[in-house]
Amino acid sequence: MIGFILTGHGHFSTGLKSALDMIAGPQEAFEIVTFTEDAAGAYGENLRAAVKDMREKTDGVLIFCDLMGGTPFNQSMMITAEQDNVSVVAGTNLPMLIDIVMARTEDSTVEDLVAEAVEVGKEGVCHMSLDASAGMDDDEDE
Repeated sequence: MIGFILTGHGHFSTGLKSALDMIAGPQEAFEIVTFTEDAAGAYGENLRAAVKDMREKTDGVLIFCDLMGGTPFNQSMMITAEQDNVSVVAGTNLPMLIDIVMARTEDSTVEDLVAEAVEVGKEGVCHMSLDASAGMDDDEDE
């Protein structure tokens, strides 16, 4: 099984994990590592330890970050150079996580899950609108 680690600035990872658990239930091999100002000095070590621990228990690790270029992303990328079969996806959103926990099987590979996460993550961002005047026209016909 591929393990997942969710990280990001502030309460990003705890909030997203809370929403994921509410929708999809508790997940096996899924950990969060928070990056907060008061613990910034220990963040790199905490993330590295979480990835190492997850890597020992799983066939690979997929790290989900809030955005590219920030400390969580940069630290995650450095860890990929130290351990095999660890990948990073930035721009994590809730539709992506819901899909990826449902798509994960014992036969999943890190590469397959990365491709799925990126595709679904993009599809999860959209713009919708309702035409307010359309609703008003229906009322006038009655």
